[in-house]
Amino acid sequence: MSSEPNNPYKDKRMQLRQQVIHAISETMDFYGVTSSYGELYGVMFFEDRPMTLEEMKVEMNMSKSNMSYAIRSLLDSQMVVKLEEKQQKQNLYLAEADFFRAFQNFLTKSLEREIQVMTETIDKVMPDLKEFVLAIDTPDEDRQLGLRDLHKLMHAAKYYEWLQKFTDKLKNGDYFENV
Repeated sequence: MSSEPNNPYKDKRMQLRQQVIHAISETMDFYGVTSSYGELYGVMFFEDRPMTLEEMKVEMNMSKSNMSYAIRSLLDSQMVVKLEEKQQKQNLYLAEADFFRAFQNFLTKSLEREIQVMTETIDKVMPDLKEFVLAIDTPDEDRQLGLRDLHKLMHAAKYYEWLQKFTDKLKNGDYFENV
């Protein structure tokens, strides 16, 4: 009789589920998601089906505009995917229920962005910095400081080469072989 409104087993299960949803919402700042958006992810995580924005709005008691922002944020962090199929002309969304995959998606996306920004900047600055250091009219003190900066950037470039290899392995799932 699990369909009865006053089912103590369902109540207990929902209380336990709510504790996990709360914990998920507390940790979502790592993924760049606010706690209320994290709560939405938690609700969707426990659903065994895709949801429409309208269903989420009712479940979360949020405005449709806030729900749109929440879904966009979850899509950006790859915690939720938008499905090709629709339900009564409404988009369907599904939470990534595999924590390994969610972590893999989020972290690789974040690391790739960092690698891109930093390597492009380092590659752009290094030739000018080398020219500055080698210029005859550069004062010795500035040359020494420029050399120090150059060494730091060379070290950073090695780090970003290593980070790219790490990210490639993460993206390929190499770290999840035994899980």
